[in-house]
Amino acid sequence: MPRFLAALALLALAAAAPAAPASPAPPAGVVALNALFERHWERTMVENPTWASNLGDGRYDDRWPDLSPAAIAASHAADRAALDELGRIDRASLPPSEQLNYDLFARMLRDRIDAHRFKPWVYALNMRDGIQNEHELLETLAFRRPADWENWLARLRAFGPYVDQTIALLEEGAREGRTQPRVIMERVPAQVRRQLVADPVASPFYAPFRRLPQSMPETDRARLEAEARAAVKDIVIPAYARLERFLVERYLPASRDSVGIWDTPDGRAFYANRAAHFTTTALTPGEIHEIGLAEVKRIRGEMERIVREVGFEGSLAGFMADLRTNPRFYHQTSDELFQAYLVASKRIDPLLAPLFRTLPRTPYGLRPIPMSSAPDTTTAYYMPPSRDGLRPGYYYVNLYRPDQRPKYEIPVLSVHEAVPGHHLQIALAQELPEAPMFRRFAGFTAFVEGWGLYSESLGDEMGLYEDPYDRFGYLTYDMWRAVRLVVDTGMHHKGWTRAQAIEFFRDNAAKSELDIVNEVDRYIGWPGQALAYKVGQLRIRALRSEAERELGEDFDIRDFHDVVLGAGALPLDMLEARVRAWVAAGGGLARP
Repeated sequence: MPRFLAALALLALAAAAPAAPASPAPPAGVVALNALFERHWERTMVENPTWASNLGDGRYDDRWPDLSPAAIAASHAADRAALDELGRIDRASLPPSEQLNYDLFARMLRDRIDAHRFKPWVYALNMRDGIQNEHELLETLAFRRPADWENWLARLRAFGPYVDQTIALLEEGAREGRTQPRVIMERVPAQVRRQLVADPVASPFYAPFRRLPQSMPETDRARLEAEARAAVKDIVIPAYARLERFLVERYLPASRDSVGIWDTPDGRAFYANRAAHFTTTALTPGEIHEIGLAEVKRIRGEMERIVREVGFEGSLAGFMADLRTNPRFYHQTSDELFQAYLVASKRIDPLLAPLFRTLPRTPYGLRPIPMSSAPDTTTAYYMPPSRDGLRPGYYYVNLYRPDQRPKYEIPVLSVHEAVPGHHLQIALAQELPEAPMFRRFAGFTAFVEGWGLYSESLGDEMGLYEDPYDRFGYLTYDMWRAVRLVVDTGMHHKGWTRAQAIEFFRDNAAKSELDIVNEVDRYIGWPGQALAYKVGQLRIRALRSEAERELGEDFDIRDFHDVVLGAGALPLDMLEARVRAWVAAGGGLARP
């Protein structure tokens, strides 16, 4: 039959076939719930335009966040109103999937409302994060259309008020005794001074205008270049000069000599709030400290077995000192270090199949951490993909001082930050087909970082750690997170000094001196965040052991990982309920 006659026949059959029954309208509660989610997400994008840009939502690419007191108060009021509206929806009438959305949304709103009284916004920056490195937003922006350069130009012109609002928040903190410790803030003026360039073309904020496309009319290129130079010279650089002056003359003299958040108004309650927020548990700081001590003891025993296995004649402390100083454990150049990370990442990819049924569609790449922030930040981090699918995920690695970046850490670090760690988990969450947007981008830290740390043990199961030094690197990273529990609670709850924290870290982990100092300073400036990793890992590992024990021969690691990752990031109690429901259903491909 000719092709067009076959098509006509199919059309006739389609016309003759009875119409498919219309899908039933969703219940009123579901409609109301999803409308609330959509309004909340839109508000989130408006209030956080730089995050929207990171996600690939370009509607607010011409603005910075509003940090004014009125905006902060309005956001808090909107959170309370959203929680009230949620309470008017009958949860019991919702299907199970929507009940989970309801519970997660309520949890998120209550968490934000509970933190409000501690004024977290006045701790506006530290030596790792803040407006002093705002140009790094360019790492995630795409410049394809003329509007993209116009939007960045608009942001340059609006940068002065943004800096002034940041100064006002820091001033509020200085008046109330809610400051960052002086020991970490002493690093920040030098970071700001790097922005005070004599030639605006040398500013990192000007960088997009150095690559205007040749297809753009010459008059437009010349106008954009001139206006960008003027904005950097007249707005950006003077704003940074005001910030540096404020930090040196006002903020540093007002900063705390102590390092623990306990030494601020309501500081102990604030730390307990942060511990609950980051771990999503009811564990107290004291209980977390004891968990850390127990883990340090356990991992130390495993490290000592490796010391004996390699025939090292000396103590564990001597072995770690050799690892820190022996040139054979380090690459000589940043290029060699970058290539080693690249090789490790590519080795991992084909090893995933025996452990995972579901892999993300979105790829990931490798990038160096910008040298403007590399000296003051940690070994690596992960940048998620954009929502629009135009930017992959990126695994950022620190190439500053390669003599401080041990070879034996590369495999375990790559497993954590890329796959099967952060990229696999976060990309899968973003690709959830039915979940509302707030769930696809949920950041429950104990789940996200707990999964990353759990993934490090999967490197051993994949055969990635080929020799005792690789395995010692894995134990070093496990110990690093156990030490965090002790050090973070030690400083913020028990009143430890910075020197005590550094000494405990040095005595128990084979991290380099540079990493140890940067890590301790990170915990000082970000109370409680470091607790999430080990608490989350231990809970995921315990759930796996429970499932293996209950299911016996029916346990399949690929199905377990599908269940853990299949709903996106969850608070740990909700993850427990999900896994136990799967076990009760018999495991396999059954879904809770």
